[in-house]
Amino acid sequence: MALLPLIYAPHPIFKQTSLPVDVVDDEVRRLIDDLFETMEVEKAVGMAANMVGVLKQIVVVDLLEDGISKPYTFINPEIIWHSDETQTHEEASICFVGVSANITRPNAIKMRYLDYDGKPQELGAEGFFACVIQHEVDYLNGITFPDYLSKMKRDMLFKKMQKTLKMYPPHVHGAGCNHD
Repeated sequence: MALLPLIYAPHPIFKQTSLPVDVVDDEVRRLIDDLFETMEVEKAVGMAANMVGVLKQIVVVDLLEDGISKPYTFINPEIIWHSDETQTHEEASICFVGVSANITRPNAIKMRYLDYDGKPQELGAEGFFACVIQHEVDYLNGITFPDYLSKMKRDMLFKKMQKTLKMYPPHVHGAGCNHD
């Protein structure tokens, strides 16, 4: 497995639509394994493949429930239903350094996808889990959490992010890091 370098906003890849995965083979599974490793090092709960520059419809999620890893792989995810009831969570992203915003989304969803082995699956999710899935699936569709904000709030968010990036330039985490 390998750590993958993140793409940081603003970057045009985040406005592009990811392409479906035709065949789930060893190359795709290697990418998934690398996404999980990168996500763990970055202390994230979810990642979409375009966050590391790969325009494929792949999302990985691991909420570490009660300290126990429960990884999910979603290939070609499609949300097929969402509740009318909504929820609001503070959302952030490892690709939007140092910023977050309250985003309102459906409280529950159902989705279809292929799993790590390429087998068709369906999943229902609610609460924070549903929020994370929607956030990551949005990435695949060229949508990021700041897109839900007004232009003024989005501009303020990007200014704050630029200041943070100047103070703390990003790098690929590894053996030379002296931080958690």
